[in-house]
Amino acid sequence: MKGFQFSDYIPPEQKGGSNFDKLLNIFQQLLLLTSGDVEQAMAWMSQLDRQYGLTDDKYGIGNFFDDLKEKGYLTEENEEGKIVMTPKSEQTIRRSALEEIFGKLKRSKSGGNHNTPYTGTGDELSSDLRAYQFGDTLEQISMTESIKNAQINSGVEEFRLMERDLEVTEKEQKTQTSTVLMIDISHSMILYGEDRITPAKKVALALVELIKQKYPKDTLDIVVFGNDAWQIQAKDLPYLEVGPYHTNTVAGLELAMDLLRRRKNKNKQIFMITDGKPTCLKEGIKYYKNSFGLDRKVVSKTLTLAAQCRRLEIPITTFMIATDPYLKQFVQEFTKVNNGRAYYSSLQGLGNMMFEDFQRNRRKNIK
Repeated sequence: MKGFQFSDYIPPEQKGGSNFDKLLNIFQQLLLLTSGDVEQAMAWMSQLDRQYGLTDDKYGIGNFFDDLKEKGYLTEENEEGKIVMTPKSEQTIRRSALEEIFGKLKRSKSGGNHNTPYTGTGDELSSDLRAYQFGDTLEQISMTESIKNAQINSGVEEFRLMERDLEVTEKEQKTQTSTVLMIDISHSMILYGEDRITPAKKVALALVELIKQKYPKDTLDIVVFGNDAWQIQAKDLPYLEVGPYHTNTVAGLELAMDLLRRRKNKNKQIFMITDGKPTCLKEGIKYYKNSFGLDRKVVSKTLTLAAQCRRLEIPITTFMIATDPYLKQFVQEFTKVNNGRAYYSSLQGLGNMMFEDFQRNRRKNIK
């Protein structure tokens, strides 16, 4: 709980709200810090209450705990009889992360497809006008502009609306995007007294909820990588923990490419959150490891995959949570080979940068 400031986790709009709402926001942050351990989170809540006076004589932590169960955020109905989060609680954490990381986003009336620089058959009208062409639909005709043209061309007294007068509103073509988010869970993500995995989880949760709400036709796959790489579901994110792992970036990229290969969308991209250099490869059933610098063998294989992604038109955006000059040099080379992007992010700025790049990348690769 080092460095935790509970006042930072009460949004302005909730500071005048109910005791339950204010405590819920803090509790959600603690659940991420404890990787979903409800009992540990409640113990920390009690500690914060003693330190900062979160509750009063009318509403205590015990009341809050009872409300969490009554309102469906926690349950004991499982095989172990242990107090755990419910799907409602997991969804609330995602929504809270979306609000905190990406701010209040305007909902898209079109239901969440992505704009491209191209016009043509689509489902949303743009602000561009052009002359009528055979095949244009009736709803595309701009009646105001067309009538104005008819008045100019034929006069008011002999008003006649001809094909030459018609102007139509161009439709913006829409596309779907497939994204793989790679999260480094090697031991370095909690080294040196800095918690890097919790901000990474929070950003991932926000991205999941953003896509669910605003771009429901998109796909988002989540890959974690340490000594190996494996896919997790959005519901697993709050429980994600760092392990005693090295960093097998190659395994993460191979799995990400395999997942994207199954997607039929033209727009594909990889986001990678990491704080360290690649230090591990798997050769057969054995692991090749070297954490004492940038290993030529590991780096070469990693760059080869970056080049493969470039040939497949899959940009990789790397969010590097580290400032070591030699690591920056590696990321610069990796980015150049892939023709992707790289950000050397502080933990605080991670979410905004990811959102901006998500918006930028989702309109690429249309042919």
